Amino acid sequence: MKRIIYKIISKIFFWIERVAFSYRYDYVYREKYNIDNTFRFNGKNILMYGNGQINIGANSYIGSHSSILAYEGCQVNIGKNCSISHYFTVYTMNRNSQDIVHGNQENRMVTGNVSIGDNCWIGHNVFIREGVSIGPNCVIGGHSVVTKDIPSNSIAVGSPARVV
Repeated sequence: MKRIIYKIISKIFFWIERVAFSYRYDYVYREKYNIDNTFRFNGKNILMYGNGQINIGANSYIGSHSSILAYEGCQVNIGKNCSISHYFTVYTMNRNSQDIVHGNQENRMVTGNVSIGDNCWIGHNVFIREGVSIGPNCVIGGHSVVTKDIPSNSIAVGSPARVV
């Protein structure tokens, strides 16, 4: 009897969690940002935030536990037919650690737009820094840190990511 009650309660909580994520993805994010109707939120705990612009093309998807920060005045553009795996992170604003170490509190924020071209595949646990542009038809290997632009039709891996 306890097992049956436990299964019923767990299914109820699972359903409530799905409804909450679906509401956030379908109503909050799609209304605030320019996200194509065919874009798929492929998992839970996907976070999109900031007062900048997020533009996502058709037939793309993003995996669970991913986050996109669009700082005010900046853009994140993701093209069509992009496959983005789990634990993906992109920021359009960062702090310059050298200025903090040397005591310079002025101009320590670094901002920049991030662009990912059409037909890109981005692996698991990839971090993309501000101001980076990834050309169309690129593959970014898992656990990579993209700090510089990646040209079209390239495969990049590593930390920092380098074209191979």
